[in-house]
Amino acid sequence: MSTHAASPRAAVRNEVGLGLSLMVVSVLIAPVIDIFSKLAVADVPATVITLCRFVFQTLTLLPIVLWRGSLFDLTRKKVALHAVRGLMTAIVMISFVTALSVMELADALAIFFVEPIILTILGAIFLKETIGWRRYTACAVGFMGALLVIQPSLQEVGPVALLPIVSAFCLAIFLLITRMAAQSEDPWSMQLHTGLWGAGFTVIALAAGGHFGWPMFTAVMPQGDTVIYIVGAGIAATISGIFGAYAYRHAPASVLAPLQYLEIVSATVLGWWVFGDLPDALKWLGIGIIIGSGLYVIWREHRLRRRAMQPPPLPIV
Repeated sequence: MSTHAASPRAAVRNEVGLGLSLMVVSVLIAPVIDIFSKLAVADVPATVITLCRFVFQTLTLLPIVLWRGSLFDLTRKKVALHAVRGLMTAIVMISFVTALSVMELADALAIFFVEPIILTILGAIFLKETIGWRRYTACAVGFMGALLVIQPSLQEVGPVALLPIVSAFCLAIFLLITRMAAQSEDPWSMQLHTGLWGAGFTVIALAAGGHFGWPMFTAVMPQGDTVIYIVGAGIAATISGIFGAYAYRHAPASVLAPLQYLEIVSATVLGWWVFGDLPDALKWLGIGIIIGSGLYVIWREHRLRRRAMQPPPLPIV
């Protein structure tokens, strides 16, 4: 009897364990995207790299979406949501890769990881999610940690050090909209349409840059090793994205979210190995504070969600 009772629990543990393993692979591969992007942005603008990644993403997903038959499952609302998601994704990529052109990878990524904190605040504003004083305090502490990383970076590279904050803010909006769209949307189709809209907005940015002479938005044809770097970034993004998507099929988001901070570890190791960059003591302190506050926000949300799912106590009679 006990064997049969334990069997479903064991199956759930195996599923969650598989999800955790897939997520670990995803976040350890993710910094490879940034390494290749940082190498490529030395020769071509971030906008060109972003467009190439969108094209690679679209060509990879199109056969899958056609096979699933969800390409034209569209409404006006879905099209609008896809367009906003595509715009936000384009801004995230262009801003972050531009920051990588002058910043160390670990620094830029640490600042970028204030995103869960921003998402928590935006969720309270736009989705009317209840946020207590503990999470607001954790958000404030996390931003203080970000300032410890931003302050010396501002002195070193100037206002470009604020671009990871722009990326984090736009990613938070992207995820907020994804929460709204994911309930009725095929995830593969959603990614494809986001890539199509993102590519469209990026082409517009390149056309405007060429007209007004903006170097950041000027079309430059990749040459030599830069082509390899861009292709490498596209391959790494696809592999990391696939592992991440399947991880969420096997384990809850609240369980997987803390593993995203492993990306800072792998980014620091790869940044040191490829570029010889290591954060100083003050930046390490800021990184630790950001990670700690972000993990607390995730843990608190997970705990409150579990409490809300528990049935109310039976009345005492």
